Amino acid sequence: MAGRIIPSAVFCGLFIVFAIPLLKGIINLGNGVGMGVSAALAVIFLFRDRFTAFLEKVWARPVGKIFLPMIGLVITVSVVLAAVISIFMIRQINDPPKDENTTVVVLGCKVKNGRPSLMLQRRLETAYSYLSEHKNVYAVVSGGKGDDESVSEAQCMKEWLVAQGVEPERILMEEKSVNTEENLRFSKKIIIENCLPETITIITDGYHQLRAEMIAEKLGISAYNISGKTSWYLIPTYWVREWLGVIHYKVCG
Repeated sequence: MAGRIIPSAVFCGLFIVFAIPLLKGIINLGNGVGMGVSAALAVIFLFRDRFTAFLEKVWARPVGKIFLPMIGLVITVSVVLAAVISIFMIRQINDPPKDENTTVVVLGCKVKNGRPSLMLQRRLETAYSYLSEHKNVYAVVSGGKGDDESVSEAQCMKEWLVAQGVEPERILMEEKSVNTEENLRFSKKIIIENCLPETITIITDGYHQLRAEMIAEKLGISAYNISGKTSWYLIPTYWVREWLGVIHYKVCG
């Protein structure tokens, strides 16, 4: 009994963790896939005997001997990919620059009612800390204006940093981008136009750093990275979303 109930309860708990971001209005492939897989595994363990009997019936048919190994292979490859990508994601969470010959690029995130969302504020706090300790470093704040945003993400970020005491002339705005690739491509142009150091330091959430650095490399940008703090209840959702994002970028990017 415990062999069924305990794993089922664990996956029910995981389902709840993936569902929590819904309360904040966050809906993406990460929590969709996470909730779907967690719910499926919870049901499989809870009704393990019935599920085993069902598999035996499927295996008894000729088509089952083709179908089930294929499903098993897909699951195995998915688990291995998730593990490998996670290792690289962890390795890229923090790689700070060794000197001040760098330009900080803060990647945009949601703006709510003209103010930074919690995730964006954490990135800005990290940027502020670094800029306060390195007075000769300039920053590009990068992010356009969404249909549901009253100001551009770049403007919101600059206003927040200036309010904390960072000199406005040290902050350049990139207000056209709508995704990470544009964040970096448009920021690179601004950096070159203003004769700033072309080696950049990307500030974003830790889960996002691997894909950001992959894009930077494709654009010919040498990059370090410093990560903002991500709320614990958001990490599973965005971590899974990044698995899918990295795979999509490698296949289609």
